[in-house]
Amino acid sequence: MEIVYVYVKKRSEFGRQCNFSDRQAETNVDIQPDPSQAKNFIERDPIDAAIQCASDMSEHEVNTERFEMENEGVNHLEGGWPKDVNPLEMEQTIRFRKKVEKDENYVNTIIQLGSLMEHCIKQNNAINIYEEYFDDEETADVADEPPSAKTINVFRDPNLIKRTATHLSWHPDGSKKLAVAYSSLEFQRSSKDMSYESYIWDLENPNKPDLVLRPSSPLMSLEYNPKDSHILVGGCYNGQIAYWDTRKGGQPVELSTVEFSHRDPVYGMIWLQSKTGTDCFSASTDGQVLWWDIRKLTEPTETLVMDISRKGVLENALGAIALEFEPTMPTKFMVGTEQGVVITCNRKAKTPAEKIVGTYSGHHGPIYALARNPFFPKNFLTVGDWTARIWSEDCKESSIMWTKYHMAYLTDGCWSTIRPAVFFTTKMDGTLDVWDFLFKQNNPSLSVKVCDEPLFSLRLQDNGRFIGCGSKLGTVTLLEVSSGLCTLQRNEKNLATAMFERETKREKILEARHREMRLKERTKAEGKEEDVKVETEEEKPEELLARVQKEFFEIIEAEIRRKERAAKLSKAQEKEVTDENEDEDPYKVRIHPRVPPFPYCRLIPRFYPPTQTPEEPPHCTLWRFSVSLL
Repeated sequence: MEIVYVYVKKRSEFGRQCNFSDRQAETNVDIQPDPSQAKNFIERDPIDAAIQCASDMSEHEVNTERFEMENEGVNHLEGGWPKDVNPLEMEQTIRFRKKVEKDENYVNTIIQLGSLMEHCIKQNNAINIYEEYFDDEETADVADEPPSAKTINVFRDPNLIKRTATHLSWHPDGSKKLAVAYSSLEFQRSSKDMSYESYIWDLENPNKPDLVLRPSSPLMSLEYNPKDSHILVGGCYNGQIAYWDTRKGGQPVELSTVEFSHRDPVYGMIWLQSKTGTDCFSASTDGQVLWWDIRKLTEPTETLVMDISRKGVLENALGAIALEFEPTMPTKFMVGTEQGVVITCNRKAKTPAEKIVGTYSGHHGPIYALARNPFFPKNFLTVGDWTARIWSEDCKESSIMWTKYHMAYLTDGCWSTIRPAVFFTTKMDGTLDVWDFLFKQNNPSLSVKVCDEPLFSLRLQDNGRFIGCGSKLGTVTLLEVSSGLCTLQRNEKNLATAMFERETKREKILEARHREMRLKERTKAEGKEEDVKVETEEEKPEELLARVQKEFFEIIEAEIRRKERAAKLSKAQEKEVTDENEDEDPYKVRIHPRVPPFPYCRLIPRFYPPTQTPEEPPHCTLWRFSVSLL
């Protein structure tokens, strides 16, 4: 710190010093009472006096002492260096610092002074009574309670014509708000009077939306910006991209031009982790993935065609429905398609053909959800057709784990943000399933019937406790799961890691075995083809015709003999069954234990109507069996 101005003043110019001394009190004026003034006193009539039970309080004014503040500066000069160290030489000072930092006394002194300094800093801070003292611990003892979920709130579409809640997005700061995109998925039945509005709901006020978003076309997807909670980006039904600033109202700040937008509805929107916080990318069923900068939405900054043949032909592209991007892996992203194929891409590749890295095939229909495990990014979840599958990047041919095939179609899914072994799925029958594969794999740990109509969207809050489920009629149900489902269990990460590694190893062994079997079959087939080719070349046409004719008649004669034997056996067995049943009680049902020795025979029950005679009781049913050829 440099001294710029210096003010100098002599002590003699301050003025004469004030000196004070003690002395006795003196009477300056003494006024005696005047009796004549008493005649001018007038009494007040009437006199009202208010009396209360409480004591009388008086108001006082207090003149506090003046508080004076002074600004002072300290000029610090570096010192304390030994004689053999020149403070102006950088190398000498660095060498001396490294030597001192290795000294144990120096380390102990710094630790002691650091604790004292921390105490002095904290003693002036306000105390937070809600502070979590054990927040850093990974494990926690949770009571053995059954998993459960309860409904906290319900947000309904305020319009008369109900629309599907297609996408949900939580507010990044505190998650006190929920943005919901509404659109009709029955595209051919859309009404002209259907509203295009989507809403941002306040969790504490379900009766009225906090903000109404008015796009030019119904929104299929809507996402909050994780770096700026006032910014949202949405993908429209007509393929356009729009973004909103909640400080500027419900009208979109900017829209992408129709010429450079998607040709189909935009099913996926994800923000990228960039320095500006304005980059995002979108996916649509038109087979394209487009990158955008919301500061300039006139045209996309980059385009990628989902053509797995790597030719970049839009006509051969697969329609994209689900998008996945992990911020810890900024160069990779994945796309779930309508054809049930997951495409892995590398954004930093130079050519479009190199950007498509590989594919994973395992679903029979569109993939509606695609998400990486937040604790193990190499493993990801896909939801499509009637099942949910867990994949590993190391196994391309098949998934390492999967759920059973449900009776209802699966529509969405996501991982738990707190527990690595828990994920959630929604179904067309209005059921929310919670899966904990460390607890059980065949069935979900918890199934909740959220509503009677199909569920189409699902989003989990960052704390892992609250879940939003959107239905076909635009009803968004907010659920709270039990503490066991949102608290990390003891040793859960290690157990999940061991299970993923074990299943991955098992699938690799099976893949190697399948490749070996296919190779043997291919080799065998090629050898047979060569033998047939040699025989065909050596055999003459007349000999080939005679051989084929002979084989044909031999097959016909063998079939006739087989049918004759089967007919004789059928009659013999039927007679045997009849004779045995006649010797026994005719009112009991008897089945002959003998099984036909031929694989092409089966027992056919013959039903005889009930008879009513004096010898037999009424409504008696007799069953007889005969042998028939397949």
